[in-house]
Amino acid sequence: MKKHTFPKGFLWGGATAANQIEGGFFEGNKGLNIADVLPGGKERLDILQTPGFDFEIDREKYSYPNHEAIDFYHRYKEDIALFAEMGFKVFRMSIAWTRIFPTGTELEANEEGLAFYDRVFDELHKYGIEPVVTISHYEMPLTLVKEYGGWRSREVVTFFERYVNAIFNRYQNKVKYWMTFNEINSGFIMPIQGLGFSIQKEEDKYQATFQAYHHQFVASAMAVKACHKIIPDAQIGCMILYAPVYPYDSNPQNVMFALQEERLFNYFCADVQVRGEYPAFIQRYFEEHNIDLDMHENDLDIIKEGTVDYIGFSYYMSRTEKRDKTKLEESQGNLIGGVKNPFLRASDWGWEIDPEGLRISLNRLYDRYQVPLFVVENGLGAYDKVEEDGSINDDYRIDFLGSHIKAIGEAIKDGVQLIGYTSWGCIDLVSASSGEFSKRYGYIYVDKHDDGSGTLERKKKKSFYWYKEVIATNGEAL
Repeated sequence: MKKHTFPKGFLWGGATAANQIEGGFFEGNKGLNIADVLPGGKERLDILQTPGFDFEIDREKYSYPNHEAIDFYHRYKEDIALFAEMGFKVFRMSIAWTRIFPTGTELEANEEGLAFYDRVFDELHKYGIEPVVTISHYEMPLTLVKEYGGWRSREVVTFFERYVNAIFNRYQNKVKYWMTFNEINSGFIMPIQGLGFSIQKEEDKYQATFQAYHHQFVASAMAVKACHKIIPDAQIGCMILYAPVYPYDSNPQNVMFALQEERLFNYFCADVQVRGEYPAFIQRYFEEHNIDLDMHENDLDIIKEGTVDYIGFSYYMSRTEKRDKTKLEESQGNLIGGVKNPFLRASDWGWEIDPEGLRISLNRLYDRYQVPLFVVENGLGAYDKVEEDGSINDDYRIDFLGSHIKAIGEAIKDGVQLIGYTSWGCIDLVSASSGEFSKRYGYIYVDKHDDGSGTLERKKKKSFYWYKEVIATNGEAL
């Protein structure tokens, strides 16, 4: 028997986001979005949540690495050729909303922005690479943030509907795989990126957060219905940040606490988008936190009619929880924490490494929903060194990715239906959480550094050749 068997037609590839790779800050009549005001550095997310932050660009105080990023806007042909050399079947990317509607409120789409993505999709298809497109990936138009309060406003649903109809009609013959909102559940931790507002001290965070989520659920369902109508052969999914929650020990109090944390963070958004209704467990939560959602008459019908075709999810780490964290060392992670797991080691940025957790995640998700799954983010942020001969020997990345892909193979043997795998940051990019270039994920090194220096030259890392072999053998080389 083969050690690891992946289904015929399994979609191997890599993943990125427009705001982390494109650059072209004001080119093509693009408008400002949230990512454009993100300062560089480890404090960027703390700054965004500071009361009184005005979402203005202040170059005297901060740097803005996203403005140039890795200049995919001008170098996409070179990068796509490298993806093709690795053998990518798919490339996950996002469309920058403000390239299509610069403020989000326009009645007509911006032709320059539409034409840019036409060129990108055409270049991908030239090599037989299918785009997997995230419609909204942490880059909400700044006008909708400042003037409408982000997704708290019902009006944003109308703006989003106009946006999705424009891109579905334009790209109906070019894109067959879509996702609505990136890591939609991340809004519980970092609402500014996903929901378009930050919680102020005097504001009821529970009411504001869940009202914004309700608007996103309606918008997502509308997008699904529009996609099915305009592109009948397309697949459109949701996308969640998934980290299985382990209880710290067998104390029933900690087991129950872990279950409650997992249901709210990992499953609430997916329950609504996949099952088409609010889950039973959320009703008690609403009562205990005095949440009363403002719903339009047909909202629940729209949500029921607009369920997604598959679940895309990111997996970087697991999470260990204990009701009373006193005297325990806390862990770090992809917007989430918990307590340190004594059985796991961590990356350079403190993210615990748990490949078995990916198998657990796939099984839990498939057992709960029985819809196809798609691992659309998984990767290791690490410091890379360019040797004197120009080589980059990132064996640590190969070890990390290899162990996680093997876990995927085991989950497939368990009976999980999986569409494909796109590792995060297949080319070095700007880190979303810290705004650093030095936190590198890619198979392709980009000569760009935290101080803004660099030539933007692309170099193949050792992992480039490794992943090429994995794809060529459909995983048998592992």
